[in-house]
Amino acid sequence: MPIGTASTLRLAALALLWGSNFLWIAIALRGTTPTQITLTRLALGALVLLAVTRAQHLKLPKQPALWFHLTIAALFANVIPYTLFAIAEQHITSSVTGVINATTPIWTALFAITTATDRHPSPLKLTGLLTGFLGTLLIFSPWQSATQITTWGGLAALTAAASYGISYVYMTRHLTNRGHPPLTLSTAQLITATTQLAIITPFTGGLHPPNLTWDVLLALTTLGTLGTGAAYVLNYRLITDEGTTASTVNYLLPVVAVILGAVVLSEPLTTPVTAGMLVVLIGVALTRRISHPHRRR
Repeated sequence: MPIGTASTLRLAALALLWGSNFLWIAIALRGTTPTQITLTRLALGALVLLAVTRAQHLKLPKQPALWFHLTIAALFANVIPYTLFAIAEQHITSSVTGVINATTPIWTALFAITTATDRHPSPLKLTGLLTGFLGTLLIFSPWQSATQITTWGGLAALTAAASYGISYVYMTRHLTNRGHPPLTLSTAQLITATTQLAIITPFTGGLHPPNLTWDVLLALTTLGTLGTGAAYVLNYRLITDEGTTASTVNYLLPVVAVILGAVVLSEPLTTPVTAGMLVVLIGVALTRRISHPHRRR
């Protein structure tokens, strides 16, 4: 049966928040380094969530084992991919970065199958995954910029997408559905990720004086508060509700980017792009027409 309407709305909201992140990263790179971008967005996201957690009188987890899992999740879900995507956009366009990011659900499915997290994915789900990726290819037509994909920037983006795939599987296996609210898990993970990156920042060019113009400040603030803080609460809730299927949000990011480009920047909608958007939506719909994991159990 289809996954619930509330979960679908969360997926759409998360896609809207994350879909604009590549644009904000490109703007932030005008005055800051990749490490500075990642550290700032993680710190702002953690501060926002910590304030919300305190306002709701929620407490952070205390179990050492849980914090160990949060440390691993923060490394693969935040520190590695956030930094690598910022590095990638120094060498390739945001469009190419977007299509490489869309391999995340494929990586997630591969890791889920090999680790027995998802032993027997349904043919419908696999069809949806492939359909969504084909739609992304239609939108971005990466064959027109194949030379970018084979650069170090392309490799960085591909590694980041694979890291996201690992994180979805790890969080499904070790963090979600264990009695902890998504808000506290999100807060604790972003605090952990901020600490990790703060340690390595002095060794990765993070001490270089930034050029904080108004547009760079706007990009960093939006990335931190909305694209990281608010988005991560939604992401944890989706993983709690749906497991690795939540990774299909990455197929919706190019759709959001195209719509924003058309509405805000008056960019033209070509026939291949429009067709690609429809194919992506069909693919995501197919992956979501599966039994709810809690109902299966």
